[in-house]
Amino acid sequence: MIALTTDVIDTSDVLRRVESPLAGAVVLFLGTTRELTNGRRTASLDYEAFGEMAEAKLAELEAEARRRWPIVECAIVHRLGHLELGEASVAVAVSTPHRRDAFESGQWLIDRLKEVVPIWKKENWADGTSQWVHPVEGAGSEKAS
Repeated sequence: MIALTTDVIDTSDVLRRVESPLAGAVVLFLGTTRELTNGRRTASLDYEAFGEMAEAKLAELEAEARRRWPIVECAIVHRLGHLELGEASVAVAVSTPHRRDAFESGQWLIDRLKEVVPIWKKENWADGTSQWVHPVEGAGSEKAS
């Protein structure tokens, strides 16, 4: 399942979508809005995307992950619009027969998503300034969303 949404990400629904009796492992990654980025206080985030292009790129990533790992089910949901501190901006869930594949494929998916999917993040700082971040620019310097 690939989805872009302006709604709060329903993690229970994301997990239900990857459940399977064929899977012995399920990994769920949530990228959340943190308060500090490189020492600067964040007030909120805004996300925008080229919808069709982003969904197509997400589908390509899912297909590549399925070629690399024995993924049973996969779900990728990215939130668009305005997010407050603590809210989830992205959910990546995978189920596989064994845990190593679930961890590896989930990490690869979120890392590649941040590098190649045309979704832009605007960081709204507590001092009233804002900065748009291209997907590639933030990928190497941040540990999570």
